[in-house]
Amino acid sequence: MGAERAVEVRDTGDASAGSGGIANTGYLEIGTVTVQQRGPQEPAPWPHQIGVIPPPARSFRPRAEADRLRAAIDDGGGQAVLCQVLTGMGGVGKTQLAADYARTAWNNTSDTGGLDVLVWANAGTRDALISAYAQAAVELCRADRHDLEEAAQRFLAWLTPKAAAPPCRWLIVLDDLTTPADLRGLRPPPSPTGCTLITTRCRDDALGTDGRHTIPVGLFDEAEAVAYLTTALTEPDARQSPGELAALASGLGHLPLALSQAATYINDTRKSVTAYRALLADRTRTLAKAVPEQDALPDDQPEPLAAAWSLSIDRADALRPAGLARPVLQLSALLAPDGIPHTVLTNQLALDYLTRHRTPGAQAPEEPSPVQADEAELALTVLHRLSLIDYVPATPYQAVRVHQLVQRATSEALSPDQHRQTSQSAADALTAAWPDMERDTALAQALRANTAALAACADEALYHPDAHEVLYRNGRSIGESGQATAARAYFDHLVATTTRRFSPDHPDTLDARHHLARWRGEAGDPAGAAQGFAALVPDRIRILGRDHPDTLMTRLNQHRWHGEAGDPAAAAEGFAALLPDLLRRLGPGHSHTRAARHNLAYWQGRMGEPGKAVTSFAELARDLTSALGHDDPQTLAVRHNHAYWLAEAGELDGAVAAFTELVPDRIRVLGPDSPHTFATRHNLAHWKGRAGDPQGAVTGFAELLQDRIRVLGPDHPLTRSTEADLAYWQNQANHPR
Repeated sequence: MGAERAVEVRDTGDASAGSGGIANTGYLEIGTVTVQQRGPQEPAPWPHQIGVIPPPARSFRPRAEADRLRAAIDDGGGQAVLCQVLTGMGGVGKTQLAADYARTAWNNTSDTGGLDVLVWANAGTRDALISAYAQAAVELCRADRHDLEEAAQRFLAWLTPKAAAPPCRWLIVLDDLTTPADLRGLRPPPSPTGCTLITTRCRDDALGTDGRHTIPVGLFDEAEAVAYLTTALTEPDARQSPGELAALASGLGHLPLALSQAATYINDTRKSVTAYRALLADRTRTLAKAVPEQDALPDDQPEPLAAAWSLSIDRADALRPAGLARPVLQLSALLAPDGIPHTVLTNQLALDYLTRHRTPGAQAPEEPSPVQADEAELALTVLHRLSLIDYVPATPYQAVRVHQLVQRATSEALSPDQHRQTSQSAADALTAAWPDMERDTALAQALRANTAALAACADEALYHPDAHEVLYRNGRSIGESGQATAARAYFDHLVATTTRRFSPDHPDTLDARHHLARWRGEAGDPAGAAQGFAALVPDRIRILGRDHPDTLMTRLNQHRWHGEAGDPAAAAEGFAALLPDLLRRLGPGHSHTRAARHNLAYWQGRMGEPGKAVTSFAELARDLTSALGHDDPQTLAVRHNHAYWLAEAGELDGAVAAFTELVPDRIRVLGPDSPHTFATRHNLAHWKGRAGDPQGAVTGFAELLQDRIRVLGPDHPLTRSTEADLAYWQNQANHPR
């Protein structure tokens, strides 16, 4: 006879039963049944710990945030609510800071500073938090382990101070809270002897109310990063000078998580820091190739660097306005990490991109409504709340900042086609944000920085199918800001690039050659400019025709730079011959025609006929004022030259009066830092001195010098020239003849 079977089940079907029950729909034969009933667990004695504190990270270093945390908790004793919130982007070390505090508090055996109960809870989900509370309830207050919700509430009730019970000094750490909503009904109660410490990427206002104190956790500073790398790099061949380590830290954006994974990779592969920096800079390799593999990550880290922000991006994309956070971040990922102007991400071309690339499923197909600016702003706010970006609308030219590694991880997640479309849309948005007149130097600088960042990572996208307009706009902005030498170098590179990508005869190459010739002249090589335009004219005629506006403009510049190179007669003669072609082809109101009249008058003056130049500029000023208005930039330029030739004709009082009237108009229309405004101020100061007012010249040049230093720097040629003018007129004022 075989062994007796306690229970035999046959012919059973589907059934369901509650927790701990048995369900059967067939034949159940029961022999011997043994039931073991387990009573509630006895409360654990104090001190008692629930959950595991993460071990210290290798090369963990004390930080200022740790001091602020201890100070905040030490100063908070006796308060009705004592809760500290460590918030920051993924990878800055919030968990390590919390673990360091918890470990120190737990090991404090003094009568006044020790803990009776420590709970370390994973707060990544509400279920995980409830489970941690329930485990604490089982171990501390005889709760039923089978009803997690009831057990969790029992634990919270147990934490509430009771008059008859001995005080319990407790610390609850809620690590990696995903959303404040997960704390609803689960917040530890107020207690004069208890403290709650939360780590989270959220910056929601709900986390900073009811006595909770928020401590932002940022990146390492350079000294902290270098000190960390010095300790973490164990291979002798990997150790480098502090300067080399600082460069590596900068390349990793001083992010603690990135530094730790980089150090592990260097140690494991025995690369030098120099070799690793080259690997990191190689954009043909993804971030995943520059960090350890999953099973070799340091400090029990759960994921490689590139995945550190994926869950946050998913959550941001699910929040209102649903489906917009991801495309906003994708657009931002290709721009300058240290400051993106607000208008770049909210102008109409940016909104068109967001409409086209809204995350599928976020909006019903029957409701493809265009994205509005306020929705884009709300998406930026959502990304800020989850610490994926820093969004500060009060600084509009640097409203959005994105860590460089968040940018790289985001852009690397794009398919090649997505990357091309996003790059082109970012270029469109930059172009749309660029004002026709750069009145604000801070905005212009920000737009140039963003264009440079985009060009560095856009690859072929900005040359498909043609060179994007933003490339030319950026170069002109560089030159028009007073950096003529930099503009010449920029367009020299653009000529080489368009020639290589397209052909020498491609219209984009011809345009780049045109700009290069201009800025060669502006940078102090007028003969080179004249030669460049002279070589370009026959190519323009051959490809575009003699009467094409671009051909006419190139001829116009050719004559101008012949004059600047020392041949005013050739310039005047050239403009006299060109003007009939412009009138015939473009008409008297075209900007090219007006420019020719302007130049003809100027070079007539240079040929020794200042009176004729005064008359011509006066006529042109009247025509432009009538056609374009008193404040049009072309009108202002003609008024400037009219004043100049008044002075050259000997009418110094009239010239000073004209320059004096023009300065506020140029400031109002072009901005105080425009090179044209500076030129008018320079002339006003100069002609004041020539008119017998050396002290007025000193005052004017002294004020101009400070502004040139601020905008151009102390070593710019124009700054040096103004410095020399100031010294000259100071001498004249101190030693009058």
